[in-house]
Amino acid sequence: MTQLLTNLAERIIAGELLSGEEAVRLAAVSGVDRYTLFLAASRVKEHFVGSTISLCSIINAKSGRCPENCAFCAQSAHHSADVPVYPLVEEESLVSGAKAAEQNGSICYGIVTSGTAVNKGDELERICRALRRIRQETAIQPSCSLGIIDAETARALHAAGATTYHHNLETARSFFPQICTTHDYEDDVTTVRAAKEAGMSVCCGGIFGLGESAEQRVEMALTLRELAVDSVPLNFLNPIPGTRLEGASNITPQECLVTIALYRLLLPDRKITVCGGREKNLRDLQSWMFFAGANGTMIGNYLTTTGRSTEDDWQMLRDLQLEAEGCCD
Repeated sequence: MTQLLTNLAERIIAGELLSGEEAVRLAAVSGVDRYTLFLAASRVKEHFVGSTISLCSIINAKSGRCPENCAFCAQSAHHSADVPVYPLVEEESLVSGAKAAEQNGSICYGIVTSGTAVNKGDELERICRALRRIRQETAIQPSCSLGIIDAETARALHAAGATTYHHNLETARSFFPQICTTHDYEDDVTTVRAAKEAGMSVCCGGIFGLGESAEQRVEMALTLRELAVDSVPLNFLNPIPGTRLEGASNITPQECLVTIALYRLLLPDRKITVCGGREKNLRDLQSWMFFAGANGTMIGNYLTTTGRSTEDDWQMLRDLQLEAEGCCD
């Protein structure tokens, strides 16, 4: 292991790609070697993307009754989780949410809807109207996460002002059937490609702690590298009562940090953002996510769970003497 860690950052900075086999070996790092791994990831991050932190926020624009059966999701109609259920919110709520996110320091604002796909009639038109207003009335970058989309929908969203499309693969292709059986993995891959072809940046990652192996965590990273996604959100399971994974406890704080480091080393010049589940899974080690290679995080609330207060997150950045992108705080 020591030999593998030697000059690891220098190799990647010089342009060498970390192999899947090497990444799997690094996933087993232990003891003080973990800190060597984190340092390598931090040096790679500094070289490729700098030390500035990117903040993003989302709005749960349409909640509950999703026909998909994703094992972790509280919004699935296949589960009995106690979550709000409501149709797509009004245009004004979408726009005011963007203004609030901008005021809190976010540079990206995601409109997220429950369901397999957005309705091409009223729903899509309302979202497009909101996107145009957000571009006119704020400086924030609007993003959409509307499920599986085709090329036509992708072009409409981009034309209306969406700079980014967010669509997670959730996990490795080999593990996906254990998590979701109501749509095919290739549907998600096709959505990523459609968004890129329409001219949008693509934010695509997954969730860890579902029961996947270290090899499968690396497998998903290699798929993301092949798809050339622009940013990678890393989520960690927060088990919700009423879901199929309500009793899961599959990942430790150190595993979270090692996973972040591996994704930085495998995807050295991508934006790596730590999102849902960081409070529960990283606990006192939340600030270490930046040392392990992340250069972004989500602030505010998530879809069906609450996040830390924005002031606590801003205090964390001040304590670390880290600057947020687009902000002078």
